[in-house]
Amino acid sequence: MARYIMALDQGTTSSRAILFDEAQNMVAAAQREFAQIYPQEGWVEHDPMEIWSSQYSVMMEVIAKSGVAVADIAAIGITNQRETTILWDRHTGRPIYNAIVWQCRRTAPIVDELLQKGLDEHIRTTTGLVPDAYFSASKIKWILDQVPGSREAARRGDVLFGTVDSWLLWKLTGGKTHATDRTNASRTMLYNIETLDWDDTLLKELDIPRAMLPQVMESSHIFGTTNISGVDIPVAGIAGDQQAALFGQCCFGEGQAKNTYGTGCFLLMNTGERLCRSQNGLVTTIAASVGSQVQYALEGSVFVGGAVIQWLRDESAFSPRAGTRSITPRKCRTPAGSIWCPPSPGWARPIGTCTPGAASWA
Repeated sequence: MARYIMALDQGTTSSRAILFDEAQNMVAAAQREFAQIYPQEGWVEHDPMEIWSSQYSVMMEVIAKSGVAVADIAAIGITNQRETTILWDRHTGRPIYNAIVWQCRRTAPIVDELLQKGLDEHIRTTTGLVPDAYFSASKIKWILDQVPGSREAARRGDVLFGTVDSWLLWKLTGGKTHATDRTNASRTMLYNIETLDWDDTLLKELDIPRAMLPQVMESSHIFGTTNISGVDIPVAGIAGDQQAALFGQCCFGEGQAKNTYGTGCFLLMNTGERLCRSQNGLVTTIAASVGSQVQYALEGSVFVGGAVIQWLRDESAFSPRAGTRSITPRKCRTPAGSIWCPPSPGWARPIGTCTPGAASWA
């Protein structure tokens, strides 16, 4: 009897795989960073093929490190960075453009056009979301507008859309399954979270063909199988990373909440079967659920958390040792007042200066 579960965690800055045994002990883990692409100010992209290759490589590395027989892996689950948008050719399996990351702001003018058309309330009521370039809808339109012939191909079903979970599922199943789960669908700004279907009004306004959209299933579902060394392993669960964290922190009941700190910082509260609408800027989303009954959540987001540390390391040359050293400046009290000082000797390009004996650390 198979005794292990493989978790694939495809995040904004790295891909990770973890193998758990039947007692939920971590048997082996592997992680690999991949490139962050900044074509211009406010734009963020990923190479979808690098997302796939990094995720596949850590999956195989975990199997090798653990020594576990592939036949003993009962199932694979996927959790993923949400909202990030990938369009690919159904026949070649190749992306038609780089993935546009959830952090990217290039499509803000598209969202402004929706607001000018008076669709603000429709978006909030239907999708539970605040109209924003953060979500997938405007990113899909932008790619279709920019890549010649892509919209016509999408109408024929030859160009497909997916969030990262759909992209990985497509690759894992050899192109047999084009699907997503409700948690990821609820982050596209195209999905009606009450009727549990794609919203025709928003599809029409953005000129997004329904034929390119994935089938939406519950999080706990057998989506297909992937073949590893001749063994078919079911992909038996998908959830967006923050909803997966809510579930992973055992927030199964109404009123239970979690906060996580990663690339961004996200607070989610389970509201049970009640679809609650915030009066203070929170968004309503679908929580990961087992079974057909839908549970909802309220969410508040801080888009830039740990991402700023990686940006400082990789893009600004501000701190070449960000991966191993603290880069948090400390407040230094001097006779002239408080200034920010380097946290440790030798830290690159300090903010402010500190004269020993003339100040104390706050």
